[in-house]
Amino acid sequence: MESSSSSSSAAAAEDWKPTISQEEQWTLESQVFHIYRLLCNIPPNSQAAMLELQRDSHMEYLLKGLRHLGPSFSVLDANRPWICYWIFHSIALLGESIDVTLEHNAIDFLMRCQDQHGGYGGGPGQMPHLATTYAAVNTLITLGGHKSLASINRGKTYLFLRRMKHTSGGFSMHDGGEVDVRACYTAISVASVLNILDEELVQGVGNYILSCQTYEGGIAGEPGSEAHGGYTFCGLATMILINEVNRLNLASLTDWLVFRQGVEGGFQGRTNKLVDGCYSFWQGGAAMLIQRLHAATGSTSSESSDDEDSMAEISPDREEGQHSDVDEVNSSSIPINFINRHTETEPLFQSQALQQYILLCSQVEGGFRDKPGKGRDHYHTCYCLSGLAVAQYSWSKDADSAPLPGSLLGPYSNLLEPVNPLHNIVLEQYNEAREFFSNASAL
Repeated sequence: MESSSSSSSAAAAEDWKPTISQEEQWTLESQVFHIYRLLCNIPPNSQAAMLELQRDSHMEYLLKGLRHLGPSFSVLDANRPWICYWIFHSIALLGESIDVTLEHNAIDFLMRCQDQHGGYGGGPGQMPHLATTYAAVNTLITLGGHKSLASINRGKTYLFLRRMKHTSGGFSMHDGGEVDVRACYTAISVASVLNILDEELVQGVGNYILSCQTYEGGIAGEPGSEAHGGYTFCGLATMILINEVNRLNLASLTDWLVFRQGVEGGFQGRTNKLVDGCYSFWQGGAAMLIQRLHAATGSTSSESSDDEDSMAEISPDREEGQHSDVDEVNSSSIPINFINRHTETEPLFQSQALQQYILLCSQVEGGFRDKPGKGRDHYHTCYCLSGLAVAQYSWSKDADSAPLPGSLLGPYSNLLEPVNPLHNIVLEQYNEAREFFSNASAL
């Protein structure tokens, strides 16, 4: 005779239905694994072709975007410096150059976006905004050269950053705008790369970001919100740049981060969400930063005093809530010592699996997409390529050393330029800017 508990269990099983999220996950897995099975069932020479980075097609797509964007892009009118950054950074990652006329046109356009009181708007005449200021500065550094770098008014940019400073310790995105971790990162990143970071800008930022680290370990956009891959990268990078990363719970952050890589090989941005190609950088870049932190804090007593000094700059031993002095915060050596630190630490994620997801599931004929079934766009092209570069160099012992044999998926022509993951700027262009702004006259 069937028990009542067995009957109720059977009834519950019959009534059970998968959630929409579960159905979407299963559909995505089916699409991705179909692509992977196809790869496994074709000859090696065909596999190499599938895994090839389609450089020419990507350049054609990017250059077309520089020259003309259709009417559908009108919704991005307040994001034009971002479009510049996504395209020019993608071109730089590919190691390609552009026509001088296009380059000068871009510089002239961004100069018109620079507000007379500091900062950059989303277009000429638009109000200055921290996000578009970050995008514009990164674009001008990526373009490089005296005209581009000298076009940035560092003094007025500093005053704009000071005006955006909020009583919470964080920053407002614009005058009267929202306060979040993204604002902290864009402000501090700009100040650091322009060599205008000081104690006034740093004050309270660490406390604000600490208040955004969640019980999961990741970092939310604002206190009380859900941990998110983009905000986790922003919060972690900011804490490194202001020399307060030791205040974060890095163990729980690392745990949260490594579990965001899904069975597809790519990263999801939040718990129980679908994988998305852009998180190849937001999560992969954060993983690279943590890997470098292990290198910075793993010194032995036999190391030279210079190494000990640089390690102290990166992860100082001080009480919680205590800021370093002005000279230490203002030192532009912190990010460069951090990035250039020699490491023997293995990557925290499956780098081959990430490269496979990007090349097979995000890459299309010219550009990259979020996932199978989605369309390409410049944003995902930028961050998929950035994540691909991070994955390719994740086993390298030095920031600019060639990838180890076997760490690069596909042909050698797939190799991208290395990036400074703190700012997501190609390393060569970052080094040029660092030298330029280190030698610039005082504000």
